[in-house]
Amino acid sequence: MIVGTSSTTDANLIYDLPSIVHRLDLGAMFPKPQPLEIELGCGDASFLVAYARCHPERNFIGVERLLGRMRKLDRKGRRAGLTNLRGVRIECAYFLEWLVPPGAASALHVYFPDPWPKKKHRARRLVNERFPELARTALTPGGAVFLRTDDADYFDQMEAVFGNHLQFRPAATPPDLAAVRTDFEEEFLARGKQTFQAGFVLDQHHPQ
Repeated sequence: MIVGTSSTTDANLIYDLPSIVHRLDLGAMFPKPQPLEIELGCGDASFLVAYARCHPERNFIGVERLLGRMRKLDRKGRRAGLTNLRGVRIECAYFLEWLVPPGAASALHVYFPDPWPKKKHRARRLVNERFPELARTALTPGGAVFLRTDDADYFDQMEAVFGNHLQFRPAATPPDLAAVRTDFEEEFLARGKQTFQAGFVLDQHHPQ
């Protein structure tokens, strides 16, 4: 059910970072304190805008480096009248490590990131050996990471790095989340290309 939005909003949804060396002040970003979900690499924001409309009781941040993609988030979000969505233009890995307040996010979404298929480039992948620990720091206990990709090798790596981290356990993607697709996902499915998805929950009972 979609509630709590108007048809348009005049507020600019691209958040102008006051600093790149201090953690975000979430109270300054959103009008209401609500559980926070973050999409790292939000692309044209088709997924994030649709999902934020379905969940006005949560706040959402979309992270992208390219200005054109940020402008799409702003345009689509304002057209949908969203007040629970913001975009931040910066590298995703830097954002996760240095700008997200510890324990601030209830969920992280990483959908169809650049697979860097050449072996010599794989160190550039966002979901690497360090990613689960950075996610653990950013997440509230019981928070989750949701992943999707069309690259089988990258998917194997995603499962391996989280499988090696004792504080995460596999979890199914909720049906309402799986039903909201990205632009890449729609394109791949239309072409009959296989996609992969996984979820991992931070164990709230495991010692830190």
